[in-house]
Amino acid sequence: MSHFTRFRQLPQETEATATEDLPPESSPENLPDHTPEPRPEDAPDGAAMAAEQEGEDTASGEDPTSAEDTAPGEAKDEGAVEAETEGAVKGAVEGEDTDTGAVPADGWRHRHPAAARAVAWTTTALAGALVLVTLLLPNDPARLTPAEFARIPVEGIAGAALLLLLPRTARRTAAVLAGAVLGLLTLLDLLDIGFAEVLGRGFNVVFDWALLGDGASFLQDSIGRAGTIGVEIAAVLLVLALLVLPALAVLRLSNLMARHGARATGTTLVLGTAWVVSSALGVQIAGAPVASRSTSDLVQARVDGVEATLKDERTFAKEAASDPYHHTPGSRLLTGLRGKDVIFTFIESYGRSAVQDPLMAPGVDAVLAKGTERLRAAGYSARSGWLTSATYGGSSWLGHSTFLSGLWIDNQQRYRTVTAGDHLTLTSAFKRTGAWRTVGIMPGVTKSWPEGNFYGLDHVYDSRELGYKGPKFSWSTMPDQYSLAAFERLEHGKPHDKPLMSEIILTSSHNPWAPLPKTIGWDKVGDGSVYNSIEKAGKRPVDVWQQTDKVRTEYGKSIQYSLNSLVSYVEKYGNKNTVLVFLGDHQPVAKVSGDHASRDVPVAIVAHDPDVLKRISDWGWTPGLNPGHKAPVWRMDAFRNRFLSAYGSHPGPAPSR
Repeated sequence: MSHFTRFRQLPQETEATATEDLPPESSPENLPDHTPEPRPEDAPDGAAMAAEQEGEDTASGEDPTSAEDTAPGEAKDEGAVEAETEGAVKGAVEGEDTDTGAVPADGWRHRHPAAARAVAWTTTALAGALVLVTLLLPNDPARLTPAEFARIPVEGIAGAALLLLLPRTARRTAAVLAGAVLGLLTLLDLLDIGFAEVLGRGFNVVFDWALLGDGASFLQDSIGRAGTIGVEIAAVLLVLALLVLPALAVLRLSNLMARHGARATGTTLVLGTAWVVSSALGVQIAGAPVASRSTSDLVQARVDGVEATLKDERTFAKEAASDPYHHTPGSRLLTGLRGKDVIFTFIESYGRSAVQDPLMAPGVDAVLAKGTERLRAAGYSARSGWLTSATYGGSSWLGHSTFLSGLWIDNQQRYRTVTAGDHLTLTSAFKRTGAWRTVGIMPGVTKSWPEGNFYGLDHVYDSRELGYKGPKFSWSTMPDQYSLAAFERLEHGKPHDKPLMSEIILTSSHNPWAPLPKTIGWDKVGDGSVYNSIEKAGKRPVDVWQQTDKVRTEYGKSIQYSLNSLVSYVEKYGNKNTVLVFLGDHQPVAKVSGDHASRDVPVAIVAHDPDVLKRISDWGWTPGLNPGHKAPVWRMDAFRNRFLSAYGSHPGPAPSR
């Protein structure tokens, strides 16, 4: 029976005597065990007696008779009694221990005491489970195993000890802040998991926020606008839940510990001892150490990551400013390719897995083998090798800039730094010579692209300038065959007083790889409206992505289509001066390439003039379009200098001061 129920019917002076000697921070467990013998006239009412006999636990916050809520000698009026009685029900949700013992006679807790106790216990258990999950959640999808959540988090032990020592107001404030921080860390862990699945790396808190918009665009292309809105709403609700629910959970547990201070202290000491012993002995469960400090380690890793990012920005700025070819005059650049029409082509997501994975390789390898024969019949030869991309699963522009600039550009900040400067790229080297007209075919660019100046392109044809009147194929604004046909119509097929240097991006192999276009006769391409029926007959992304094998199969088909389009273009429109350099920009996402796949992509050089390939004979590349398993593997940023050197370029001396 609660203290308030025992004394609330006494005269005012008697109640004052019962409370005036309590210390300012008194709580239920600090009250003396001795209580006066109740007089007959003080007998509790039936509702209170029934609650006591049934052992009802109100499971609410601190004792309302403490000096914090009622000054010594101050009698509570009838309104206060009613407010605290109603608070007993509210306390079951908030985890407060009002310990009033009085509930409304018609309240649901009075009518269903067993259910009330079950709700209180279940809520407390869920709060504990939520806090445990947020403390132990790994940021690596490979570590999402039950063993990871069967450990003892040292952060939880330290937090419990701190909350036990704090006074009421400070304890509540600290509990809410700690829960909010746990929710934020959990959000970052989930972003790490998502980025690891798609891009093969964790989430960078400094510059990766902008990529979330790209993810939304991909969803819209994959599942439609309505589905994307639904996902975005769910994401917002998840973020709000992660910021609110852990805070409420920690607050509830802290109130419970304050109510049962002795048991909470003992439990904390036992868990602390178990953590120390497990750490000293190296105890593990399924390879995971029982003594966990994963949260503090992740926080430290994020702090270190931010510091490293800021330091890398300064270091890379100096690296980008130091270029051995920066002062090389145009007359000394690319002398071995003068008079050639040079085409640099990136095939989206064309990675090593496309030509070596058992499921996808047979179809792609057959296209490469047949393409080699077709080109040989047309008078062309080819050599191929491997390049290790600076990116994986996406962020194609990082691969493009790495290949063309000769700098390792693996994050957005590096990309911004290099494109804001005047570092020499392969394409701008052609521009510097004055011997080529330089153009870009960019079907994936849908708005202003100022980077075209950095790459030294005289003119950039984006998706709005290529004259396409057909449907989008999911993310890809137009089929690769149409992009190449537009290039022929707008530039390559026109008479020029200079040869062309072109950068072409082929996007049909961009995920989600459904629906896919089909190769048609070049004379049927027209303005692209012919693709309407092809797009309608294609598969839906949502159907393809339900099964991993389907995704991988459709990815392989998309690579076959892009390769066929490119080989067919060279067959039909190439000439004795054509030099084609084509490569993948990165591997496809892990759902296709598999966990822990390499970042290698194929690269090939095709030429009609034998002297072009003779200049790279010492590279050790494989004859044909398909690089062998033992072909050399270079980092992608090494290609620029090797290419410039092979074709007659030599670093120029810095001007004298």
